[in-house]
Amino acid sequence: TYTIGDKNVSNLVAELPGGWQTDEIVILGAHYDTFPTTPGADDNASAVAVLIEAARMLHDWQSSRTVRFISFPCEEPPHFHTGDMGSQVYARQCRVRGERIVGMLCLEMVGYYSTELGSQKIPPGIPRRVHWAFPKRGNFLAAVGNMSSWRLNWQFRRGFKRAVGFPLFSICLPESIPEIRLSDNSSFWDQGYPALMLT
Repeated sequence: TYTIGDKNVSNLVAELPGGWQTDEIVILGAHYDTFPTTPGADDNASAVAVLIEAARMLHDWQSSRTVRFISFPCEEPPHFHTGDMGSQVYARQCRVRGERIVGMLCLEMVGYYSTELGSQKIPPGIPRRVHWAFPKRGNFLAAVGNMSSWRLNWQFRRGFKRAVGFPLFSICLPESIPEIRLSDNSSFWDQGYPALMLT
């Protein structure tokens, strides 16, 4: 819990301790606040639902690494891109404690799905020369990383493809493209941790 103005807000954390690599930490996170123009179902209740279900499914699983499931507050305006974001507060605390976060997976707006051609729009900040590579239907999961997170993205892609047949679009782009910094993954990049936005 931390204070913004006269209000207390909380990062909600559940942890599965690891086995022989307990000092290595993987975070699965989603923000639980919403914004007046979005009713919350997709942004971001869908991601919180996936977070809760993942925690339920993995409850009895013994991982070699420590796994944390975190719900963050204050991702939306007026706190967006400020130090008051729950993920900013949490990532800074991890860095101060010297924690070894080997990967942060940020769930963001995972509830949208459409097979209609043209239902997936390409964000305006994406260079036109790579538009051909982007899907035109919103029927996939995207794993988006910064350039420093390429190894995490490769590992995630390999594991995802081995586990399910659902379409996955994975890409690492420079942080100068603002659309890849639109969620809590950017807070972990700011602290030098590898992170992906899953959307």
